Amino acid sequence: MDVLKWIAQLFEEYGYGVLFFGLLLEFLALPFPGETTMAYAGYLSYSGNLVFTKLVLLAFLGTTIGMTITYFIGKWAGLPFIQKYGKWVLLSPGKLEKTQKWFQRYGYWLISLGYFIPGVRHFTGYFSGIIAISFRKFALYAYSGALFWVILFLSIGKLFGPQWDAIFRLVEVYALRTSAIVGSILLLSVVYRWRAFLSSPFGKSDKPVKSAKTSNKHDPQ
Repeated sequence: MDVLKWIAQLFEEYGYGVLFFGLLLEFLALPFPGETTMAYAGYLSYSGNLVFTKLVLLAFLGTTIGMTITYFIGKWAGLPFIQKYGKWVLLSPGKLEKTQKWFQRYGYWLISLGYFIPGVRHFTGYFSGIIAISFRKFALYAYSGALFWVILFLSIGKLFGPQWDAIFRLVEVYALRTSAIVGSILLLSVVYRWRAFLSSPFGKSDKPVKSAKTSNKHDPQ
């Protein structure tokens, strides 16, 4: 069966739950077309069948819960366990080695950027736990990256409607470049708004008035 027809059938039968459980299972390294599913779900919100805000929430929860589970599996079970049993959930030694190299190159940012790298995002949670990154730092990068990832792919279907498939293919090919460009635009927008706020009357703080020093001995008696 065609993947898209299969996804459409899943949504007809299970509705919103497809997005939550599908993404959760994908991040446990089980085969599921997460990005395609999100783009199609966005299209369903465009056509009025699903609510976009609910899709964002469920996609974010499915992704972050899945990533969190893999983090603690990596932390508690360790590398030997992953090497021994990883093949049962498609975690091959090649993917492990690939993720290690990406981590050495990009460090913590790979936890966020890894969502856009096929074959890497499924393993960043495990590897973060294996190398004992603090959960607070892991959550900061993983959850912010997840929010950006799900909004981007859901928005493809929501904004482009019937043309979502063509746009999705284009974004899929240039995922890292697209995310970098969009992220830069968002960052510049935030900086611009913040600078505008600081220069406004609301952003300026009143300077303390210096009191004049007086000397009693010069005061007239």
